[in-house]
Amino acid sequence: MIINIPENSDFSIHNIPFGIFSTADRSPRAGVAIGDHILDLAAVAELDVFDFNTAVLEKDTLNDFISLGKAITKKVRVDIQHWLKDEASILAGKPELFVLQSEANMHMPVAIGDYTDFYSSIEHATNVGKMFRDPENALLPNWKHIPVGYHGRASSIIVSGEPIHRPKGQVLPRDASTPVFQASARLDFELEMGFITGRNTAIGESIATKDAEDYIFGMVLLNDWSARDIQKWEYVPLGPFLAKNFASHISPWIVTLEAFEPFRVSGPQQEPKVLPYLEYEGNKNYDIQLEVDITPEGSEEKTVCRSNFKYMYWNMVQQLAHHSVNGCNINVGDLYGSGTISGKDENSYGSMLELAWMGTKPIKMKDGTERKFINDGDTVTMRGYSEKDGIRIGFGEVSAKILPAK
Repeated sequence: MIINIPENSDFSIHNIPFGIFSTADRSPRAGVAIGDHILDLAAVAELDVFDFNTAVLEKDTLNDFISLGKAITKKVRVDIQHWLKDEASILAGKPELFVLQSEANMHMPVAIGDYTDFYSSIEHATNVGKMFRDPENALLPNWKHIPVGYHGRASSIIVSGEPIHRPKGQVLPRDASTPVFQASARLDFELEMGFITGRNTAIGESIATKDAEDYIFGMVLLNDWSARDIQKWEYVPLGPFLAKNFASHISPWIVTLEAFEPFRVSGPQQEPKVLPYLEYEGNKNYDIQLEVDITPEGSEEKTVCRSNFKYMYWNMVQQLAHHSVNGCNINVGDLYGSGTISGKDENSYGSMLELAWMGTKPIKMKDGTERKFINDGDTVTMRGYSEKDGIRIGFGEVSAKILPAK
């Protein structure tokens, strides 16, 4: 191996995820994570080993690189894997091609033109339905027929590590009939996965489930923050607005769909039978272990959730097929959120709303304090990885600190 990869690294040779990084002497550019290092793809391109216009590797987003298509992006990934294994390859004896991750700044990997958030975990939808509606009819009548989704705000999606201020908005106090304007007292995380599209379609085109994977470049971790008290007041009749558009965080490394091939699994049984355009063949869910940790300021990290992407009722190919079935065009770099990922037991719920059950079951931190929702000074960190038969790939983390409202 050309470079040492620590055991249990998310960034094994089986991964090769793409991102945008910079250092004190390197402008933002494309790189891949390998162990504790980043392979500088713009520097590799100077060795004249790629058969495409490598100016795309010097851009400050991956959009143009992704636009080259999977025939090229897959070959780059496979070539890098071969070069890393070959002690006589073009990477050998060239330490200047590698940068320590600890010495690099990570940037938004893509320019996100549009963002759609789905609502595709049956466990999460059921929990929320029990809390806010009739527990006997927790799911709305349409839920098992369509991958429910809504249009989110793309401009406020930011990369891991960037702190955010607590949002403000209108809240309806208990037993009140008129709202007040205040900082949210019920700030929550939402554990999600996001996928990024790698091909454009024209208005009027739709994508079949059998072709959808050709349009998905890769995945990121997504923390889709939510202000529950603002949301409760505003979401009827048209859904969340200020409760969601203040910020969402993504992990900086995009793990390609190809890297997850060994981790395909079957999804939940879908009853009733879905309409023909949502039918699919093969295993379209993925076994990705997920966790959420909260670190109070000056204290230790506490794991509050362990979940898994395999639980999703609606999978990514169904989401993309549904999104485009009416002729909606998609673009390279668009982001699609899974919706909160909750599992079947209480420890696997993907939000504080569920974990603390609307504040009735506070979670104790290691410093003795309790959390019903997220406090100022708290850092929320999400991690995700897949592991099987000696192969491990992961995302690193998406992490952010909550600052007081401005």
